[in-house]
Amino acid sequence: MTAAFDYFIVFAEMRTGSNFLETNLNAFDGVGCHGEAFNPHFIGYPNSDNILGVTQDMREADPARLIKQIKADPGVLGGFRYFHDHDPRVLDLALEDPRCAKIILTRNPLDSYVSWKIARATGQWKLTDVKRRKEAKARFDAAEFSEHVEALQDFQITLLNRLQKSGQTGFYLAYEDLQSVEVMNGLARWLGVDAQLDGLDEGLKRQNPAPVMSKVENPDVVAEALAGMDRFNLGRTPNFEPRRGPAVPGYVAGVVTPLLYLPIKGGPETEVVTWMAGLDKVAPEGLITAMNQKQLRQWKRGNPGFRSFTVLRHPAARVHSVFCHRILQKGAGSFGSIRETLRRQFKLPIPKGEPDTSYSKADHREAFGQFLTFLQANLAGQTSVRISADWASQAQALAGFAELGAPDLVLREDELQQDLPTLAQRLGRNTPGEVSVSQPDTPYRLDEIWDADLEKQVRTLYQRDYVTFGFAPWRS
Repeated sequence: MTAAFDYFIVFAEMRTGSNFLETNLNAFDGVGCHGEAFNPHFIGYPNSDNILGVTQDMREADPARLIKQIKADPGVLGGFRYFHDHDPRVLDLALEDPRCAKIILTRNPLDSYVSWKIARATGQWKLTDVKRRKEAKARFDAAEFSEHVEALQDFQITLLNRLQKSGQTGFYLAYEDLQSVEVMNGLARWLGVDAQLDGLDEGLKRQNPAPVMSKVENPDVVAEALAGMDRFNLGRTPNFEPRRGPAVPGYVAGVVTPLLYLPIKGGPETEVVTWMAGLDKVAPEGLITAMNQKQLRQWKRGNPGFRSFTVLRHPAARVHSVFCHRILQKGAGSFGSIRETLRRQFKLPIPKGEPDTSYSKADHREAFGQFLTFLQANLAGQTSVRISADWASQAQALAGFAELGAPDLVLREDELQQDLPTLAQRLGRNTPGEVSVSQPDTPYRLDEIWDADLEKQVRTLYQRDYVTFGFAPWRS
């Protein structure tokens, strides 16, 4: 009888038990799981340089090549673990192939979030000897948790809908199922593997077995955050309801003025939020943020006559600002892992550390140009690095807002000094403050390196924004 599957993919996330699942899969004769084979920052495992002879460079150039090699491994049903931020090209390859077995591992989002926070605090991501267990308590961040839940929900909804539309089904596992040898053996039979286990691997230990609320240092904040959520929405996937828009936790609402700001990443967020805070005479953190869909609806009902807005930034200014703040600089706010991947994998010519006086204007021009070249491939879905909201097109961001209600006003950054005070006056704020101008990018301003070639690159990269919003050529 012909085997049902040629290979398998384990859809999981960090701190869901995927390491333990992989260990037990590899305990079956004839099964081989190759770790995070399509993690954009390494191949398989952090210290490995190839899988079955396929290097990271080879995989980057052609992800299908690694899948083909895994399928061709004689006598082995091969597979790998895949998280939502892994190479997006692989998602289509796997979901469109009925000969790929889909194993979908889930865990209560609060448990996985707290476990992740503890692992980050201790630096201990696996435990094989309980005597070496490191202890720490997680500090719960409501906004961060909202984003965590949003990402999990969006990915699970994608999986569910794609499988439904293609007439496929997956093998669903909850974190708690991993402790059942009967379930593991059932999974093997579903995969078409004859071997069975007498017991589970005892090498990996559960790191934080205590009740979740005892593992956080600020449980009152947890209770408050969960009270604003639909508890059923934290239930086991794939039935996450309601289906939320991805940007809701980033919305900013006034505490006095009925004004709702829908930020587009890479735009003048700090300047707008600071102005809104001044309007309501509160600190920026005193504004309403980190809402979920339910809380957003409640705010809207409680503020009849509210106005909502977003702000567009010229694509050239936006992408240069993102490059300077997220990629070139290190420290808070930077994309550290992506930065290192761009340096190592894509040979982006930026310093290993913070740029200093040896980093010249010419160096900056070259590095920015190469970053734009990378984005051309990234936005076309041709790289394993995730497409960040910071550099996705602004037209796409507006399309996402529309799922929950498009903003009333779409403003331009260079007109905010007039438009925002006018908007505030319409809402009864007769003496609105001035809107600050965005600070120049460092270590070099865009006008110091701008030329016709960069104009062509940016216009090609963000043609959709130029056409949709009528942006003129950039000039200082």
